[in-house]
Amino acid sequence: MLPGLEAAELPADAIEVGRIADAWGIKGWFKVLPYSADPEALFSSKCWYLLPAEKGAKTFAGPAKLAIREAKEHSDSVVACAQDVPDRNAAEMLRGARIFVARSSFPSPEQDEYYWVDLIGLAVVNREDVALGTVRELLSTGPQTVLVISYEQDGKPAERMIPFVSAYVDEVDLAARRIRVDWQPDY
Repeated sequence: MLPGLEAAELPADAIEVGRIADAWGIKGWFKVLPYSADPEALFSSKCWYLLPAEKGAKTFAGPAKLAIREAKEHSDSVVACAQDVPDRNAAEMLRGARIFVARSSFPSPEQDEYYWVDLIGLAVVNREDVALGTVRELLSTGPQTVLVISYEQDGKPAERMIPFVSAYVDEVDLAARRIRVDWQPDY
């Protein structure tokens, strides 16, 4: 195990939120490429879980736990330092590591705001209770986010896209795992 990393199990609610790109500076800081435009989960959690890079050199066996001292925005990415990563050489050993954070440590979203990860897998129904499919992913198109809905048509996989805006989305019920929309199956 790499010094500074403690062997650990991923929490049951672990969400992949980014990866470590490279060392940053000489004092053990490292550059992180977040998977979100708003990397609050990285800032709010003081404990990150790492899995080794999928490609390239495996410098540690995972999963491992890393105690974060500080994480902050820098340019188009995030930089961070950890308790037991004392210098650039140790930070370089983390290159490519996948970063996971427990979903329970995410900050609470505001009213009518949702984490994308919470929407994936929800059933989508229209006002007439016609099932339209399941949220497979979300796309950011700039001015709005779009739900990508998977469903079957004539026994074949198909998809439809619904803008995730109040004009079309009537209700998001996370407890019932359902999104109600003003949308028809033939749109």
